[in-house]
Amino acid sequence: MNYIHSAHDFTIVIHLCIISCALLLGSTLRSKVHFLQKYLIPAPMIGGLFLFIFYNYFSPWLNLETGTFFLEELMFHLLNISFIAMQLRIPAKKEKQQRKGTLWANVTALLAEYGLQCTFGLLAAVLLLKAILPGSAVALGLTLCLGFELGPGQAESMAKVWEGAPYNVANASDVGLTMAAIGFVIGSVVGVVLINRAAKKGWLSAEYVEKLRNRKVGNGFFTRKEDRVASSYQTTASESMDTFTLHIALILFTYLLSFLILAGIEWIVARFIGGKVLEAIVGLWGINFVVSMLCAILVRKVLIAAHAEHVIDNQTCNRIDGIAVDFTVAACLGAIEVAAIRQYWPVILVLTVIGIAITCFLTPWFCSRLFKDYSFMRFLMIFGTANGTLPTALSLLRVVDPDFETPVAQEYANSTGIMFIFALPILALVNWPAKGNVWPFIAITGAYVLISFVLYLKLAGKRAFAKGGYFYMESEAKN
Repeated sequence: MNYIHSAHDFTIVIHLCIISCALLLGSTLRSKVHFLQKYLIPAPMIGGLFLFIFYNYFSPWLNLETGTFFLEELMFHLLNISFIAMQLRIPAKKEKQQRKGTLWANVTALLAEYGLQCTFGLLAAVLLLKAILPGSAVALGLTLCLGFELGPGQAESMAKVWEGAPYNVANASDVGLTMAAIGFVIGSVVGVVLINRAAKKGWLSAEYVEKLRNRKVGNGFFTRKEDRVASSYQTTASESMDTFTLHIALILFTYLLSFLILAGIEWIVARFIGGKVLEAIVGLWGINFVVSMLCAILVRKVLIAAHAEHVIDNQTCNRIDGIAVDFTVAACLGAIEVAAIRQYWPVILVLTVIGIAITCFLTPWFCSRLFKDYSFMRFLMIFGTANGTLPTALSLLRVVDPDFETPVAQEYANSTGIMFIFALPILALVNWPAKGNVWPFIAITGAYVLISFVLYLKLAGKRAFAKGGYFYMESEAKN
Protein backbone atom coordinates (compact mmCIF):
# COMPACT_ATOMS: atom_id res chain seq x y z
CA MET A 1 0.00 0.00 0.00
CA ASN A 2 1.28 3.46 -0.91
CA TYR A 3 0.91 6.15 1.76
CA ILE A 4 2.24 9.00 -0.39
CA HIS A 5 -0.57 10.66 -2.30
CA SER A 6 -0.06 13.69 -4.46
CA ALA A 7 2.37 15.95 -2.55
CA HIS A 8 1.53 14.56 0.89
CA ASP A 9 3.14 11.71 2.83
CA PHE A 10 0.72 10.10 5.28
CA THR A 11 3.15 7.48 6.67
CA ILE A 12 3.85 9.16 10.03
CA VAL A 13 0.19 10.08 10.45
CA ILE A 14 -0.83 6.48 9.74
CA HIS A 15 1.54 5.21 12.45
CA LEU A 16 0.14 7.72 14.96
CA CYS A 17 -3.40 6.70 14.03
CA ILE A 18 -2.54 3.02 14.55
CA ILE A 19 -1.14 3.77 18.02
CA SER A 20 -4.25 5.81 18.83
CA CYS A 21 -6.52 2.96 17.73
CA ALA A 22 -4.57 0.58 19.96
CA LEU A 23 -4.95 2.96 22.92
CA LEU A 24 -8.70 3.21 22.32
CA LEU A 25 -8.97 -0.58 22.08
CA GLY A 26 -6.93 -0.96 25.26
CA SER A 27 -9.09 1.48 27.21
CA THR A 28 -12.26 -0.26 25.97
CA LEU A 29 -11.03 -3.69 27.07
CA ARG A 30 -9.88 -2.23 30.39
CA SER A 31 -13.42 -0.96 30.99
CA LYS A 32 -15.01 -4.34 30.22
CA VAL A 33 -12.66 -7.02 31.61
CA HIS A 34 -12.67 -7.31 35.41
CA PHE A 35 -9.28 -9.07 35.54
CA LEU A 36 -7.58 -6.10 33.88
CA GLN A 37 -9.25 -3.74 36.36
CA LYS A 38 -8.44 -5.88 39.41
CA TYR A 39 -4.74 -6.06 38.62
CA LEU A 40 -4.48 -2.39 37.52
CA ILE A 41 -3.23 -3.26 34.04
CA PRO A 42 -2.88 0.13 32.29
CA ALA A 43 -4.81 0.66 29.06
CA PRO A 44 -1.61 1.68 27.15
CA MET A 45 -0.05 -1.68 28.05
CA ILE A 46 -3.10 -3.54 26.72
CA GLY A 47 -3.00 -1.45 23.56
CA GLY A 48 0.72 -2.09 23.27
CA LEU A 49 0.10 -5.85 23.04
CA PHE A 50 -2.06 -5.24 19.97
CA LEU A 51 0.69 -3.05 18.50
CA PHE A 52 3.18 -5.87 19.15
CA ILE A 53 1.02 -8.30 17.18
CA PHE A 54 0.27 -5.79 14.42
CA TYR A 55 3.83 -4.63 13.76
CA ASN A 56 5.31 -8.13 13.92
CA TYR A 57 2.77 -9.97 11.79
CA PHE A 58 0.57 -7.58 9.78
CA SER A 59 2.54 -4.40 9.04
CA PRO A 60 4.70 -6.02 6.27
CA TRP A 61 1.52 -6.80 4.31
CA LEU A 62 0.58 -3.11 4.50
CA ASN A 63 4.02 -1.80 3.50
CA LEU A 64 4.66 -0.51 7.04
CA GLU A 65 7.90 -2.38 7.72
CA THR A 66 9.49 0.80 9.11
CA GLY A 67 6.90 0.89 11.89
CA THR A 68 9.17 -0.40 14.65
CA PHE A 69 11.83 2.18 13.73
CA PHE A 70 9.18 4.90 13.97
CA LEU A 71 8.03 3.61 17.37
CA GLU A 72 11.61 3.60 18.68
CA GLU A 73 12.19 7.16 17.51
CA LEU A 74 8.85 8.23 18.96
CA MET A 75 9.77 6.77 22.36
CA PHE A 76 13.13 8.52 22.35
CA HIS A 77 11.58 11.94 21.77
CA LEU A 78 8.58 11.42 24.05
CA LEU A 79 10.92 10.39 26.86
CA ASN A 80 12.71 13.73 26.62
CA ILE A 81 9.41 15.61 26.39
CA SER A 82 8.12 13.75 29.44
CA PHE A 83 11.12 14.80 31.55
CA ILE A 84 10.82 18.40 30.37
CA ALA A 85 7.11 18.51 31.27
CA MET A 86 7.88 17.16 34.75
CA GLN A 87 10.67 19.61 35.46
CA LEU A 88 8.88 22.71 34.16
CA ARG A 89 6.31 22.38 36.93
CA ILE A 90 6.56 25.10 39.58
CA PRO A 91 7.27 23.40 42.93
CA ALA A 92 4.82 24.06 45.72
CA LYS A 93 6.02 25.84 48.84
CA LYS A 94 6.87 23.28 51.47
CA GLU A 95 4.85 23.65 54.61
CA LYS A 96 7.07 21.31 56.58
CA GLN A 97 10.67 20.33 56.27
CA GLN A 98 11.08 16.71 55.30
CA ARG A 99 12.78 14.56 57.91
CA LYS A 100 16.34 13.69 56.95
CA GLY A 101 15.85 10.09 58.08
CA THR A 102 13.02 9.55 55.60
CA LEU A 103 14.91 11.32 52.84
CA TRP A 104 17.97 9.11 53.22
CA ALA A 105 15.92 5.97 53.70
CA ASN A 106 14.35 6.53 50.27
CA VAL A 107 17.75 7.28 48.75
CA THR A 108 19.19 4.12 50.36
CA ALA A 109 16.42 1.94 48.92
CA LEU A 110 16.79 3.45 45.44
CA LEU A 111 20.58 3.17 45.61
CA ALA A 112 20.25 -0.50 46.51
CA GLU A 113 17.91 -1.15 43.57
CA TYR A 114 20.28 0.45 41.06
CA GLY A 115 23.31 -1.35 42.48
CA LEU A 116 21.70 -4.78 42.81
CA GLN A 117 20.07 -4.79 39.37
CA CYS A 118 23.19 -3.53 37.57
CA THR A 119 25.61 -5.77 39.45
CA PHE A 120 23.70 -9.05 39.30
CA GLY A 121 22.46 -8.43 35.76
CA LEU A 122 26.04 -8.02 34.54
CA LEU A 123 27.33 -10.90 36.67
CA ALA A 124 24.71 -13.14 35.09
CA ALA A 125 25.81 -11.99 31.63
CA VAL A 126 29.47 -12.65 32.38
CA LEU A 127 29.23 -15.87 34.41
CA LEU A 128 26.07 -17.59 33.17
CA LEU A 129 25.48 -16.27 29.66
CA LYS A 130 29.00 -15.69 28.29
CA ALA A 131 28.58 -18.39 25.64
CA ILE A 132 25.37 -16.75 24.40
CA LEU A 133 26.65 -13.18 24.76
CA PRO A 134 30.15 -12.97 23.30
CA GLY A 135 32.07 -9.69 23.25
CA SER A 136 30.07 -6.49 23.46
CA ALA A 137 26.78 -8.36 23.89
CA VAL A 138 27.50 -8.93 27.60
CA ALA A 139 26.28 -5.34 28.00
CA LEU A 140 22.77 -6.77 27.67
CA GLY A 141 23.08 -7.70 31.34
CA LEU A 142 22.49 -4.00 32.03
CA THR A 143 19.05 -4.14 30.40
CA LEU A 144 17.72 -5.53 33.69
CA CYS A 145 18.32 -2.16 35.34
CA LEU A 146 17.56 -0.12 32.21
CA GLY A 147 14.22 -1.88 31.71
CA PHE A 148 13.09 -2.51 35.28
CA GLU A 149 14.46 0.54 37.11
CA LEU A 150 14.58 3.21 34.40
CA GLY A 151 11.69 2.25 32.12
CA PRO A 152 11.09 1.75 28.38
CA GLY A 153 12.27 5.13 27.11
CA GLN A 154 15.66 4.98 28.78
CA ALA A 155 16.08 1.26 28.02
CA GLU A 156 15.47 1.86 24.32
CA SER A 157 17.56 5.02 23.95
CA MET A 158 20.59 3.72 25.88
CA ALA A 159 20.60 0.20 24.43
CA LYS A 160 20.09 1.58 20.93
CA VAL A 161 23.62 3.01 21.03
CA TRP A 162 25.02 -0.53 21.36
CA GLU A 163 23.48 -1.58 18.04
CA GLY A 164 25.82 0.70 16.07
CA ALA A 165 29.58 0.70 15.61
CA PRO A 166 31.84 -0.13 17.34
CA TYR A 167 29.62 -2.33 19.57
CA ASN A 168 27.34 -3.99 16.98
CA VAL A 169 25.04 -5.71 19.47
CA ALA A 170 22.10 -6.82 17.34
CA ASN A 171 18.59 -6.08 18.67
CA ALA A 172 19.91 -4.57 21.93
CA SER A 173 17.08 -2.03 22.12
CA ASP A 174 14.50 -4.80 21.66
CA VAL A 175 15.91 -6.67 24.66
CA GLY A 176 15.72 -3.46 26.70
CA LEU A 177 12.11 -2.89 25.65
CA THR A 178 11.22 -6.50 26.46
CA MET A 179 12.70 -6.17 29.95
CA ALA A 180 10.76 -2.93 30.46
CA ALA A 181 7.51 -4.61 29.40
CA ILE A 182 8.14 -7.54 31.76
CA GLY A 183 8.85 -5.06 34.55
CA PHE A 184 5.50 -3.36 33.93
CA VAL A 185 3.66 -6.68 34.19
CA ILE A 186 5.47 -7.70 37.39
CA GLY A 187 4.91 -4.28 38.94
CA SER A 188 1.17 -4.27 38.18
CA VAL A 189 0.23 -7.89 38.89
CA VAL A 190 2.56 -8.72 41.78
CA GLY A 191 1.99 -5.27 43.29
CA VAL A 192 -1.76 -5.86 43.60
CA VAL A 193 -1.16 -9.36 45.00
CA LEU A 194 1.11 -7.87 47.67
CA ILE A 195 -1.46 -5.20 48.53
CA ASN A 196 -4.12 -7.85 49.12
CA ARG A 197 -1.66 -9.84 51.20
CA ALA A 198 -0.81 -6.73 53.22
CA ALA A 199 -4.47 -6.39 54.22
CA LYS A 200 -4.54 -9.98 55.48
CA LYS A 201 -1.13 -10.01 57.20
CA GLY A 202 -1.46 -6.71 59.06
CA TRP A 203 1.16 -4.80 57.09
CA LEU A 204 -1.35 -1.94 56.90
CA SER A 205 -3.25 -0.29 59.75
CA ALA A 206 -6.97 -0.96 60.17
CA GLU A 207 -7.76 2.51 58.77
CA TYR A 208 -6.13 1.82 55.42
CA VAL A 209 -7.37 -1.77 55.28
CA GLU A 210 -10.91 -0.40 55.55
CA LYS A 211 -10.23 2.03 52.70
CA LEU A 212 -8.85 -0.86 50.68
CA ARG A 213 -11.94 -2.98 51.25
CA ASN A 214 -14.22 -0.11 50.31
CA ARG A 215 -12.23 0.66 47.18
CA LYS A 216 -14.27 0.53 44.03
CA VAL A 217 -12.52 -1.32 41.22
CA GLY A 218 -12.58 1.32 38.50
CA ASN A 219 -13.06 0.62 34.81
CA GLY A 220 -10.93 3.59 33.77
CA PHE A 221 -13.78 6.00 33.05
CA PHE A 222 -15.96 8.31 35.11
CA THR A 223 -19.62 7.34 35.13
CA ARG A 224 -22.38 9.71 34.07
CA LYS A 225 -23.34 10.31 37.70
CA GLU A 226 -19.82 10.98 39.00
CA ASP A 227 -18.42 14.48 39.26
CA ARG A 228 -15.62 15.06 36.81
CA VAL A 229 -12.31 16.42 38.06
CA ALA A 230 -10.80 19.57 36.58
CA SER A 231 -7.45 18.57 35.11
CA SER A 232 -5.94 21.96 34.25
CA TYR A 233 -6.34 25.72 34.50
CA GLN A 234 -5.94 28.48 31.96
CA THR A 235 -2.99 30.83 32.29
CA THR A 236 -3.55 32.72 29.01
CA ALA A 237 -6.48 34.57 27.49
CA SER A 238 -7.92 32.34 24.78
CA GLU A 239 -8.20 35.18 22.25
CA SER A 240 -4.39 35.46 22.32
CA MET A 241 -3.18 31.87 22.61
CA ASP A 242 -4.59 28.70 24.13
CA THR A 243 -2.94 27.67 27.40
CA PHE A 244 -2.21 24.19 26.06
CA THR A 245 -0.52 25.73 23.00
CA LEU A 246 1.69 27.87 25.25
CA HIS A 247 2.82 24.84 27.26
CA ILE A 248 3.51 22.75 24.16
CA ALA A 249 5.52 25.62 22.66
CA LEU A 250 7.49 26.10 25.88
CA ILE A 251 8.27 22.37 26.11
CA LEU A 252 9.40 22.16 22.48
CA PHE A 253 11.49 25.34 22.90
CA THR A 254 13.21 23.65 25.85
CA TYR A 255 13.72 20.50 23.79
CA LEU A 256 15.30 22.56 21.00
CA LEU A 257 17.57 24.17 23.58
CA SER A 258 18.76 20.74 24.78
CA PHE A 259 19.40 19.68 21.17
CA LEU A 260 21.41 22.80 20.41
CA ILE A 261 23.52 22.36 23.56
CA LEU A 262 24.39 18.75 22.77
CA ALA A 263 24.95 19.45 19.07
CA GLY A 264 27.11 22.46 19.95
CA ILE A 265 29.24 20.46 22.39
CA GLU A 266 29.67 17.68 19.83
CA TRP A 267 30.71 20.17 17.12
CA ILE A 268 33.28 21.86 19.37
CA VAL A 269 34.78 18.55 20.51
CA ALA A 270 34.85 17.16 16.94
CA ARG A 271 36.58 20.29 15.64
CA PHE A 272 39.16 20.83 18.37
CA ILE A 273 39.60 17.61 20.38
CA GLY A 274 38.24 14.44 18.73
CA GLY A 275 39.34 10.94 19.76
CA LYS A 276 37.82 9.21 22.78
CA VAL A 277 36.41 12.47 24.11
CA LEU A 278 34.29 12.76 20.96
CA GLU A 279 33.18 9.15 21.38
CA ALA A 280 32.04 9.92 24.93
CA ILE A 281 30.17 13.04 23.80
CA VAL A 282 28.38 11.14 21.02
CA GLY A 283 27.28 8.63 23.66
CA LEU A 284 25.50 11.45 25.52
CA TRP A 285 22.74 11.40 22.90
CA GLY A 286 21.61 8.13 24.47
CA ILE A 287 20.91 9.97 27.73
CA ASN A 288 19.56 13.12 26.09
CA PHE A 289 16.73 13.07 28.65
CA VAL A 290 19.23 14.17 31.30
CA VAL A 291 20.22 17.24 29.27
CA SER A 292 16.56 17.91 28.51
CA MET A 293 15.71 17.77 32.20
CA LEU A 294 18.53 20.17 33.11
CA CYS A 295 17.40 22.59 30.40
CA ALA A 296 13.85 22.44 31.76
CA ILE A 297 15.14 23.31 35.24
CA LEU A 298 17.07 26.24 33.73
CA VAL A 299 13.99 27.52 31.87
CA ARG A 300 11.90 27.20 35.03
CA LYS A 301 14.50 29.15 37.04
CA VAL A 302 14.53 31.90 34.40
CA LEU A 303 10.73 32.17 34.51
CA ILE A 304 10.80 32.40 38.31
CA ALA A 305 13.55 35.03 38.22
CA ALA A 306 11.51 37.03 35.69
CA HIS A 307 8.40 36.74 37.90
CA ALA A 308 6.65 34.94 35.02
CA GLU A 309 6.21 31.53 36.63
CA HIS A 310 2.45 32.12 36.84
CA VAL A 311 2.13 31.27 33.12
CA ILE A 312 2.96 27.65 33.99
CA ASP A 313 0.07 25.47 35.06
CA ASN A 314 1.32 22.33 36.79
CA GLN A 315 -1.81 20.37 35.91
CA THR A 316 -1.35 21.12 32.22
CA CYS A 317 2.25 19.91 32.48
CA ASN A 318 0.91 16.75 34.12
CA ARG A 319 -1.48 16.19 31.21
CA ILE A 320 1.29 16.57 28.64
CA ASP A 321 3.51 14.27 30.70
CA GLY A 322 0.63 11.78 30.86
CA ILE A 323 0.19 11.83 27.07
CA ALA A 324 3.91 11.22 26.58
CA VAL A 325 3.96 8.34 29.08
CA ASP A 326 0.83 6.67 27.62
CA PHE A 327 2.16 6.76 24.06
CA THR A 328 5.61 5.63 25.27
CA VAL A 329 4.23 2.58 27.10
CA ALA A 330 2.15 1.52 24.08
CA ALA A 331 5.04 2.12 21.68
CA CYS A 332 7.37 0.18 24.00
CA LEU A 333 5.49 -3.06 23.46
CA GLY A 334 4.79 -2.38 19.80
CA ALA A 335 8.49 -1.84 19.04
CA ILE A 336 9.59 -5.25 20.36
CA GLU A 337 10.52 -7.62 17.55
CA VAL A 338 9.78 -11.33 17.84
CA ALA A 339 13.17 -12.08 16.28
CA ALA A 340 14.94 -10.43 19.22
CA ILE A 341 12.98 -12.49 21.75
CA ARG A 342 13.82 -15.70 19.87
CA GLN A 343 17.50 -14.78 19.69
CA TYR A 344 17.91 -13.78 23.32
CA TRP A 345 15.17 -15.69 25.17
CA PRO A 346 17.67 -17.37 27.59
CA VAL A 347 19.07 -13.92 28.45
CA ILE A 348 15.61 -12.45 28.99
CA LEU A 349 14.58 -15.44 31.12
CA VAL A 350 17.66 -15.33 33.39
CA LEU A 351 17.48 -11.55 33.83
CA THR A 352 13.76 -11.76 34.61
CA VAL A 353 14.35 -14.36 37.32
CA ILE A 354 17.04 -12.16 38.86
CA GLY A 355 14.76 -9.13 38.65
CA ILE A 356 11.92 -10.97 40.39
CA ALA A 357 14.28 -12.20 43.12
CA ILE A 358 15.48 -8.66 43.83
CA THR A 359 12.23 -6.71 43.58
CA CYS A 360 9.70 -9.26 44.86
CA PHE A 361 11.70 -10.89 47.65
CA LEU A 362 14.75 -8.87 48.69
CA THR A 363 13.15 -5.41 48.35
CA PRO A 364 10.20 -6.02 50.74
CA TRP A 365 12.59 -7.62 53.24
CA PHE A 366 14.93 -4.63 53.55
CA CYS A 367 12.27 -1.92 53.00
CA SER A 368 10.17 -3.23 55.88
CA ARG A 369 13.19 -2.93 58.18
CA LEU A 370 14.49 0.31 56.70
CA PHE A 371 11.42 2.56 56.98
CA LYS A 372 10.10 3.54 60.40
CA ASP A 373 6.62 4.68 59.36
CA TYR A 374 4.28 3.94 56.45
CA SER A 375 6.67 1.12 55.67
CA PHE A 376 4.39 -0.82 53.32
CA MET A 377 3.36 2.30 51.41
CA ARG A 378 6.97 3.40 51.06
CA PHE A 379 7.82 -0.11 49.88
CA LEU A 380 5.12 0.17 47.20
CA MET A 381 6.80 3.31 45.83
CA ILE A 382 10.20 1.60 45.68
CA PHE A 383 8.69 -1.61 44.26
CA GLY A 384 6.68 0.23 41.60
CA THR A 385 9.61 2.28 40.32
CA ALA A 386 11.91 -0.77 40.45
CA ASN A 387 9.53 -2.61 38.10
CA GLY A 388 8.55 0.14 35.71
CA THR A 389 8.17 3.87 36.18
CA LEU A 390 6.89 6.40 38.69
CA PRO A 391 3.30 6.17 37.30
CA THR A 392 3.34 2.44 38.17
CA ALA A 393 4.37 3.26 41.73
CA LEU A 394 1.72 5.97 42.08
CA SER A 395 -0.96 3.63 40.74
CA LEU A 396 -0.12 1.08 43.42
CA LEU A 397 0.05 3.70 46.17
CA ARG A 398 -3.30 5.13 45.10
CA VAL A 399 -4.96 1.78 45.91
CA VAL A 400 -4.18 2.13 49.64
CA ASP A 401 -3.88 5.93 49.79
CA PRO A 402 -6.47 7.15 47.24
CA ASP A 403 -6.13 10.86 47.98
CA PHE A 404 -2.40 10.85 48.77
CA GLU A 405 -3.16 11.94 52.32
CA THR A 406 0.09 10.46 53.60
CA PRO A 407 3.46 12.15 52.94
CA VAL A 408 4.77 9.04 51.13
CA ALA A 409 4.51 10.26 47.51
CA GLN A 410 5.85 13.77 48.19
CA GLU A 411 8.75 12.54 50.31
CA TYR A 412 9.67 10.01 47.66
CA ALA A 413 9.69 12.75 45.00
CA ASN A 414 11.93 14.89 47.21
CA SER A 415 14.43 12.04 47.39
CA THR A 416 14.78 11.59 43.64
CA GLY A 417 16.86 14.74 43.26
CA ILE A 418 19.63 13.31 45.44
CA MET A 419 19.28 9.91 43.76
CA PHE A 420 19.74 11.51 40.35
CA ILE A 421 23.16 12.77 41.45
CA PHE A 422 24.08 9.25 42.59
CA ALA A 423 22.82 7.78 39.29
CA LEU A 424 24.98 10.07 37.11
CA PRO A 425 28.05 7.75 37.12
CA ILE A 426 25.91 4.84 35.87
CA LEU A 427 24.33 6.99 33.17
CA ALA A 428 27.67 8.48 32.10
CA LEU A 429 29.49 5.11 31.98
CA VAL A 430 26.63 2.99 30.67
CA ASN A 431 28.61 2.06 27.52
CA TRP A 432 31.57 0.65 29.46
CA PRO A 433 30.37 -2.98 29.44
CA ALA A 434 29.89 -2.81 25.66
CA LYS A 435 33.48 -1.55 25.36
CA GLY A 436 34.80 -4.52 27.33
CA ASN A 437 35.13 -2.71 30.66
CA VAL A 438 32.71 -5.09 32.38
CA TRP A 439 34.54 -5.76 35.64
CA PRO A 440 35.37 -2.08 36.32
CA PHE A 441 31.67 -1.27 35.83
CA ILE A 442 30.68 -4.14 38.15
CA ALA A 443 33.11 -2.73 40.71
CA ILE A 444 31.38 0.67 40.49
CA THR A 445 27.87 -0.76 40.83
CA GLY A 446 29.12 -3.09 43.56
CA ALA A 447 30.20 0.05 45.43
CA TYR A 448 26.58 1.23 45.17
CA VAL A 449 25.48 -1.98 46.89
CA LEU A 450 28.11 -1.53 49.59
CA ILE A 451 27.22 2.12 50.22
CA SER A 452 23.51 1.32 50.39
CA PHE A 453 24.25 -1.55 52.81
CA VAL A 454 26.23 0.76 55.12
CA LEU A 455 23.43 3.35 55.01
CA TYR A 456 20.90 0.58 55.66
CA LEU A 457 22.74 -0.57 58.79
CA LYS A 458 22.88 2.99 60.09
CA LEU A 459 19.25 3.87 59.35
CA ALA A 460 17.62 0.54 60.24
CA GLY A 461 19.58 0.15 63.47
CA LYS A 462 18.37 -2.79 65.55
CA ARG A 463 15.78 -3.67 62.92
CA ALA A 464 18.45 -4.32 60.26
CA PHE A 465 18.37 -8.10 60.76
CA ALA A 466 15.26 -8.41 62.90
CA LYS A 467 13.37 -11.66 62.57
CA GLY A 468 9.95 -11.25 61.09
CA GLY A 469 9.94 -13.12 57.82
CA TYR A 470 9.09 -11.71 54.42
CA PHE A 471 7.81 -8.32 55.63
CA TYR A 472 8.86 -7.21 59.10
CA MET A 473 6.33 -5.15 61.02
CA GLU A 474 6.47 -3.79 64.55
CA SER A 475 3.01 -3.94 66.07
CA GLU A 476 3.14 -0.40 67.36
CA ALA A 477 4.22 1.00 64.01
CA LYS A 478 1.67 -0.63 61.71
CA ASN A 479 0.45 1.80 59.07
